[in-house]
Amino acid sequence: MSGFRDTGSLTDAAGRRRVAVTGVGAVTPLGVDAPTTWAGLMAGRNAIGKLTTFDCTTFPVRIGGLVPDSFDPATAIPAAADRRWVSRPGLFGLAAVGEALRSADLDPLTECPYPPSARGVAMGGSVGRPDLNMVLKVSEIRSATGRADAFVRPAPSATLTGNQNVALNAMVRLVGATGPMVGIHTACAGSGHALGEALRLIQEGDADMMVAGGYDSLTTWADILGFGLLGAMTDRYNDNPGAASRPFDADRSGFVIGEGAVAFVLEDLGSALERGAPILGELLGYGSTMNAWRITDSPPDGAGAIEAMESALAESGLGTGDIDYIAAHGTSTPGNDVSETRAIKKVFGDDAYRLVVSSPKSMAGHLTAAAAALNLLAALGAIRDSVVPPTINLDTPDRALDLDYIPHRARRMQVRAAMINALAFGGSNTCLVVGAPQEQP
Repeated sequence: MSGFRDTGSLTDAAGRRRVAVTGVGAVTPLGVDAPTTWAGLMAGRNAIGKLTTFDCTTFPVRIGGLVPDSFDPATAIPAAADRRWVSRPGLFGLAAVGEALRSADLDPLTECPYPPSARGVAMGGSVGRPDLNMVLKVSEIRSATGRADAFVRPAPSATLTGNQNVALNAMVRLVGATGPMVGIHTACAGSGHALGEALRLIQEGDADMMVAGGYDSLTTWADILGFGLLGAMTDRYNDNPGAASRPFDADRSGFVIGEGAVAFVLEDLGSALERGAPILGELLGYGSTMNAWRITDSPPDGAGAIEAMESALAESGLGTGDIDYIAAHGTSTPGNDVSETRAIKKVFGDDAYRLVVSSPKSMAGHLTAAAAALNLLAALGAIRDSVVPPTINLDTPDRALDLDYIPHRARRMQVRAAMINALAFGGSNTCLVVGAPQEQP
């Protein structure tokens, strides 16, 4: 099936409610709000630099995409109670949620037309884990005292800060929601799953409004050491951070870690139109698959990604000729970029050489659980402004990668619909299709 859906109906071909994107907020290495992040993407600005979240002098990897120091939680999240027990990535997420609500012209406490039971939150984030600094401290104490039973008594605040649900609950309070709350921990596909599940909840009438996206900050010594030992991160550009993230380039050697949060307000299209909400785009399709080939690598033939893309495209009601842009997972790892390119070719056939593909990770690094949400921000910006962000550092073509990856500079072109890919560690894959706002009755 090809062609855009009937704009006279507020339900899709399956009779489900259509879902609009009405607000966006972001805290990323490119900027502490969504407009600055989008401007950085359009400009092809590199946000990779030296890691300052810990002393990485002796580490093989010493670079990453960090949120700028200009980010001030007290300004971005005025209520001290909301900030009190929230972790670093959670603060990014709270700020992004607040901006998304303002962007959608919503004040949940005074002017929101949806009752609390019809509002929900779905966010992708990292799974809470033990504080490895505490483990080291225990080891040091036992070595110094010779006592095998020596331990460290953690402060209650440390337990709360490390709990993933604390940040999520703070976001729920900010939204004023008593409806669905969904926390998803599927690594690099987390925000893709969160957006897709939020789409489903509104389509089926379980919610009228959802705030969805992702937040993450895997920039501790334990994260960098772990990814480094897995061989997934590049260690060749410590002295030249700006050249490190190079998706689809022949000299790519691994991903570059990033951090941040991106959140969106999704609403039932009919209700959004009734309240005069700004319509940024419409979520048209969602696909989710699992290939479980290897922990760190995608299957060389694109399996898993192929099925996710086909599923999202089928639900959207669009044909391969209707997609103009793919915001790719594009990690800059040798295997992923080949696998994703092969998947695109398999799904789109000859149309793969007509559309354009680019990777925001080339500029911001890999925001892990927030990566798919950053890609959706890029896609919505491309639809609105008719500008597709580039893939920077694509200096040396790889003969195995022959699609149009928009090297170096953004391109002016009309984008009617875009696809967003997220292909995670462990083989979890998501795909979303978003379309331009259509004229409505």
